[in-house]
Formats: sequence, structure tokens, C-alpha cells
Amino acid sequence: MDVFGIRLVGVNAENGQKLLLTVVVFAFVLALRRGLLWAVRRTVGRHAGESARFWTRQGINLGLSLFLLLGLLSIWFDDPTRLATALGLVTAGLAFALQRVVTAVAGYLVILRGANFTVGDRITMGGVRGDVIGLGFIQTTIMEMGQPPPVQHADPAVWVHSRQYTGRVVTVTNGKIFEEPVYNYTRDFPYLWEEMTLPIAYTADRDRVEAILLAAARRHGAAVTEASRAALAAMRERYFFQAASAEPQVYYRLTDNWLELTLRFVTEVRGVRDIKDAMSREILREMDAAGIGLASATFEIVGVPELRVRGDGLVPQ
Repeated sequence: MDVFGIRLVGVNAENGQKLLLTVVVFAFVLALRRGLLWAVRRTVGRHAGESARFWTRQGINLGLSLFLLLGLLSIWFDDPTRLATALGLVTAGLAFALQRVVTAVAGYLVILRGANFTVGDRITMGGVRGDVIGLGFIQTTIMEMGQPPPVQHADPAVWVHSRQYTGRVVTVTNGKIFEEPVYNYTRDFPYLWEEMTLPIAYTADRDRVEAILLAAARRHGAAVTEASRAALAAMRERYFFQAASAEPQVYYRLTDNWLELTLRFVTEVRGVRDIKDAMSREILREMDAAGIGLASATFEIVGVPELRVRGDGLVPQ
């Protein structure tokens, strides 16, 4: 084919027709996608939650992508022999040049098939902790949350010292599920066992402190404890693991300086900081009322040498 006297290599009437059909198919798919998304917003968007709307859009994108792929293959490879040869070349090229992309797409399929996580779950993936706010073919989008003090040394460092949003939106390749473990906080058991540790003097009324801790945990987590029992029962039917108690418990630990009381209790995944803050305030009020204080590191001087005072200074005797 000649254009303004320039011969276009590899372009003829047949290829030009196929190119035109390709443009038409692309335009049709884009228009169809826009129409379907508009219909979803007008129907599903009014009655469904955010997760249902997301997966509806995801299903539309996946279905139209398959339709577009089949349409392009039908246009350009009407001969099965040519199609097999082209697929072989494309596969070899992808395996060499796009290894990470192929791995990411494979990870997306595994995420969907294996139900590793979904939108709205709180996970740790690729060193990032937070809530999943987007799931694409190649990347997972996470709203990052802070880190509690025991893991503040993690990389990258986070300045928020609790499991609350930092404001950073992080994208992680789906291929990470093949390289690192994925921690899901909400998939089967949307609760956490949390702990609060208080040091008290050995001479303090330890029984009174234990009663204060248990009362605060039961008062602020009664509904959670009841719901977590049902979740634990469901997990025992699905998985093999040792039975665990959802009731608040207090454990003792002896140290050189004080008695360490650790309160272990069940709480929901979200809102942990608010619950621990309310419990801490109540525990401090009750301990103040009982006249019990928290222990701290102190030093006692058990003896000093006698000193004799002279006009020229201090001289040990």
C-alpha cells in the first residue's frame, strides 16, 4: 500500500481491513464498558456495599478483557496454524521479557481462586500493613496503617505507633504472594488477641489489680467475646488447631524489679487503640482509688563511706 508515494511495508488491503476492525472492536468495548459501569452505578450502587460494587466492576473489566482478546485473535488469526505459531512466539517473548508481569497476573488469579484476601481485608503483604482498597490484575493497593511499638524497627519505618491509618496509599505487586507470607487479619477470624502489661511492686495488692484488669476487659469487650466464641467454633470446624479461650485472662511474670501482670483479651481488628485507651483510663482511675501505683525502675543506696569534713575538702575516714 502506498501513501503519498511512500510504500508501507507489510500493509495491504487485508491488513488495513483488519486494522479497521480492530479499532472498531476497541471502540465498541470501551463504549460497552462505559455503559455497563453506568448501569451498575444506577442499580447495584444504590443497594449494595462497597465490596459488591468493586467486584461487580472487576467482573465487568475481566469479562470485557477476555472478549477483547478473543475478538482480536479472531480478526488477526483466522488460520489456526498462524495462531499457534504466534502464540508460541508471544509466550516465549513474555516468559523472557515480562517475567514479573506474568508472575503478578498469576498472583492475581491465585488471590481470586485461593481467597487469600479481598477488598476491605486488613493484611500484611510485601512488608506493608493496612486495608486493601483496590485489587488489580498486576498490583494490590493498600491504605497503610501504623505499626505497634514491637515492630517499629520494620522497614520502611512508620511514624504512627498504632494500627491506624498513616495516610499513605501503597501499591504492592501481586507476585509477592509467591515470595512472602500474606497475613490476613480479617479473613476467617476478624478478631485479635491483644495484651496490656502493667508492672506493680511486689508489696502491692496483686489480687486487687488483677480484678481491676479483668473487670475493665469484660466491661469493654463483652459483645466481642461472645461473637468471637462463635467465630472460634466455626474455625475449629474448618481447620485443625488447639482450642483457645476468648475469656480475658491475667498472667504473672516475675522480674528483678517488679511483678509484671499481663492482661490478654480479645478485641475486634479495627478500633484497637480506642478500646485500649478507654481501658487504660479506667484501670488508672481504679488503681488510684485503691491506692496502688505502677512500679518503675528505682535505685536504692544501701551504704556510703563515712566522711570527715575539713577546711580543704572532703576526706574519707
